[in-house]
Amino acid sequence: QVQLVESGGGLVQAGDSLRLSCAASGRAFGYDTMGWFRQAPGKEREFVSTIMRSSGSTQYADSVKGRFTISRDSAKNTVYLQMSSLKPEDTAVYYCTTRQGGSSWFADSYDYWGQGTQVTVSS
Repeated sequence: QVQLVESGGGLVQAGDSLRLSCAASGRAFGYDTMGWFRQAPGKEREFVSTIMRSSGSTQYADSVKGRFTISRDSAKNTVYLQMSSLKPEDTAVYYCTTRQGGSSWFADSYDYWGQGTQVTVSS
């Protein structure tokens, strides 16, 4: 079992920044990919970004490339998502997730999920 706890969401204005954190605990060894998906009301859960805990290799959705940065603190088993130049269309519940093996664009291929944190961007 792996537990994921997100924090850092909130209400901001367009153009502002936020940093999300995700702390992993439990049997996290071997779950090399950690990352973020998001889900807006009435929409499918969509890929945002992932990072490989071993290599630091990252992937981003085109919609956030250049605005969001994912990073990790291996000592703390924590992954961060720094979000800048936020737009109203970034409004969603952001979920931390993890899987064994490499990154995947598909939510169904991930093994564990956090409870989600709400990010609301007003125009």
